[in-house]
Amino acid sequence: MSRLVIAAVIVLISFGAAELLRRRRPDAPTQGSIVPLPQQLDRIDFDHSDLVWLAVVFSSATCEACEEALVKARTLVGPDLGLQEISWQSDPVLHERYNIDTVPATIIAGPDGAVEAAFLGNPPTTELWAAMEAARSRLADYEG
Repeated sequence: MSRLVIAAVIVLISFGAAELLRRRRPDAPTQGSIVPLPQQLDRIDFDHSDLVWLAVVFSSATCEACEEALVKARTLVGPDLGLQEISWQSDPVLHERYNIDTVPATIIAGPDGAVEAAFLGNPPTTELWAAMEAARSRLADYEG
């Protein structure tokens, strides 16, 4: 009988020690967004203020992915959408104003400057097109 009591005590101590070790393990790091992108653009800061839509690619001359992002954004250009590249070397003031410190950053803004879609890094073409079509659809629903 005493052996059974000793075995039960050892099992309870083992479970208690395991629980203490489990609680001492640090939490996993958070996986949230590192770089926030603007939610609003002042259309006066950019070209094409006469068009409904504006796509802006914040870039840098030393960034290879920026050229790819710009090529993809050019496919969106049409009679209602203008595109502007804002290179850090040519306009650091706008990069600072909109808190852009990672490039490429591609932003699609509507007529009131509200950001409809934003991509950090080289955006997939299909996602870029889907975001533009969704924005156009929201505007049509709002106006209709």
